[in-house]
Amino acid sequence: MNIVVCVKYVPDATGDRRFEADNTVDRVGVDGLLSELDEYAIEQALQIKEKTGDAEVTVLTVGPEGAVDAVRKALQMGADKGVHVSDEAIAGSCALSTSLVLAEAIKKIDHDLVMFGMGSTDGAMGVLPAMVSERLGVPGMTFGSAIEVDGDKVKIRRDGDTATVTAEGKLPLVASVTDQTGEARYPSFKGIMAAKKKPVETWSLSDLGVDAGLVGLDAASTTVENTEARPPRTAGEIVTDEDGSGAKALVDFLASKKFI
Repeated sequence: MNIVVCVKYVPDATGDRRFEADNTVDRVGVDGLLSELDEYAIEQALQIKEKTGDAEVTVLTVGPEGAVDAVRKALQMGADKGVHVSDEAIAGSCALSTSLVLAEAIKKIDHDLVMFGMGSTDGAMGVLPAMVSERLGVPGMTFGSAIEVDGDKVKIRRDGDTATVTAEGKLPLVASVTDQTGEARYPSFKGIMAAKKKPVETWSLSDLGVDAGLVGLDAASTTVENTEARPPRTAGEIVTDEDGSGAKALVDFLASKKFI
């Protein structure tokens, strides 16, 4: 079995995130990392590999030069090889264009099961699995709280607010998993050392046969019109309680902010 896990390189949420002059997210001048939600997909792919005993896990990402770090993290966790699609023309692409690039890249990789996390920690859209499954012409099962593979059958459990639904599909297919599937493993020292010898291929749009005019900001179906920097944090208000009036002052403050 060949499993492809699609991952994303995202700006570090603990850092100072910025926008470019064209209102796209700055993905080059800030620290980035593998999206945490994608680690759950990697973990489930590795568990399937361990259970079946004959699976190969390929990690695929689309992004700037630094996005290869997301692939390396996945290789350190235990994935077998990686593919990095990098092309300046891709910058500013919307979900539709990104799904096109991913689908064309997946077609070049031997695959039975394609896996995603439930969404990225920056865009948080969660629509790419459905888009990619449509472009590949295969079934898509999303937001699995648990996933099982038995031969050519895949079963996921979806936990909703009022009910739990079990869905089953036949390979090849696309699936996404949530953060309820279980904690992702940490790279071990052995895994970190082994990852240095694992192959990582870099592809451009021409390698995929994708017209540059179909991707990028100019081809995007959605655009950000304007952005504003977050205002600086102000000093908090200190309430003294020397004469027993502190409780009333606190209540008045909460009421003024409409918290009560």
